[in-house]
Amino acid sequence: MGEGDTELLQEHHSHYSELAHMAGRCQLQVRVPGPGSPAASGSPEHSSPSKKTKKAALSGQLPKLAPQKDKVSSKVTLSELESCLQRARELGARAQELRASAPGNDAKEPSVLEAEGHPAEPCEEKAPAYQRFHALAQPGLPGLVLPYKYQVLAEMFRSMDTIVGMLYNRSETVTFAKVKQGVQDMMRKRFEERNVGQIKTVYPTSYRFRQERNIPTFKDNVKRSDYQLTIEPLLDQEVGNVAPQLTASRLLQRRQVFSQNLVERVREHHRVFLASLNPPMVVPEDRLTRWHPRFNVDEVPDIEPAELPQPPTTETLATAQEVLARARSLMSPRMEKALNDLALRTAVPSSPVSSSPVLPATPPATPPAPLKGVSQDLLERIRAKEVQKQLAQMTRCPEQEQRLQRLERLPELARVLRSIFVSERKPALTMEVACARMVGSYRVAMSSGEMEKHVQLLSELLPDWLSLHRIRTDTYVKLDKAADLASVTAQLARLARAEEML
Repeated sequence: MGEGDTELLQEHHSHYSELAHMAGRCQLQVRVPGPGSPAASGSPEHSSPSKKTKKAALSGQLPKLAPQKDKVSSKVTLSELESCLQRARELGARAQELRASAPGNDAKEPSVLEAEGHPAEPCEEKAPAYQRFHALAQPGLPGLVLPYKYQVLAEMFRSMDTIVGMLYNRSETVTFAKVKQGVQDMMRKRFEERNVGQIKTVYPTSYRFRQERNIPTFKDNVKRSDYQLTIEPLLDQEVGNVAPQLTASRLLQRRQVFSQNLVERVREHHRVFLASLNPPMVVPEDRLTRWHPRFNVDEVPDIEPAELPQPPTTETLATAQEVLARARSLMSPRMEKALNDLALRTAVPSSPVSSSPVLPATPPATPPAPLKGVSQDLLERIRAKEVQKQLAQMTRCPEQEQRLQRLERLPELARVLRSIFVSERKPALTMEVACARMVGSYRVAMSSGEMEKHVQLLSELLPDWLSLHRIRTDTYVKLDKAADLASVTAQLARLARAEEML
């Protein structure tokens, strides 16, 4: 609705409120206590003898004045009520006409709907949080994690391949109805032909699909003459003309191929994302071990399903239009030409084809407001350093990732280890005792074996401050308590930053 229609509706509501107010005022004015009411002034039960003389003197005047006052006020109030009611009816009829003439405008004016008490509906339903942030919640070291919907599709392929293998190995015709029931029982999720089309898109050489009939189904709702979608796994021919079997090793191999194809699809979207950065980044595929930090894996578009064979359509004439289309083939060429000319003359001239719009030239990138005044060379150096850091992060192997995590913990562990030596007042401690004390004092839960690896890395980086001595069957840890702890932690932080940039 427009602004004028909204003002009309508001005026309509204001007239209704004014009408209700006047009706209440009229009710208060017309209501006069009767002689039998408890509040009547002439009741003998509630009047004292001293007041009887005053009431008797005024009793002759009140009955004469009250009816005249009530009559005048009721006449004015009723006339006002009738005029307001007539105005409200006119406004209501006008509002109904506007709603009927513009039914599509209600969606464009959510404020009017909210004013009438109808809350605005959300535009689209969001996916649950465990799907939108699935990649962030994965345990272990970061790697080439698949989106949630891709992992569900991989699980569907595993279940489908298992069911198809069972039916194929016993020489039974595999139909989609049998596979659907088995997959849904295994996964407790819906499995439709769309999912089969997605599997065909990801792994085109996995199955051969056909539409066949005269397949025994042993079901009342499916006739033997109906077409059914059959599935046949594509396997390499074995030596000796032996029928191939879908064994466990082949199932595992096909599953690995499917997972690699899914990862390759995510890699394509990742390459497009890297090319859209400023400046663009190029990462060798053989060195990529994790996605870009700003690449949202769970927002990768869904896989488009491939087209599956459809049952042949038998031509049946069910409507009059189909009958006329069939009868058109029986017309003579002269009559058909005359009808085509008539259709062309009566056709509405179509609008001229609009030329393709010229895309405006992209303006040069301007720095945001907080960066105004900063030199462009400095910004370029900072961006180049950030790109180098992200490139090193994406091409880092898992062993380097574990070493970096240990390096980040070393400054705090160095302070904990020195406090343990100060409290113990010993020049050396066994590795077992030192690790047990550090596990109890560190803020993160860690095993003694993992803590021992941190102590060994600490002695490898700072051999002058911490040394390990092997005596018989025990390893002793010796620490220089006279060294400055601040310089030690600063040196460890500097080594961690330097290795992170490699």
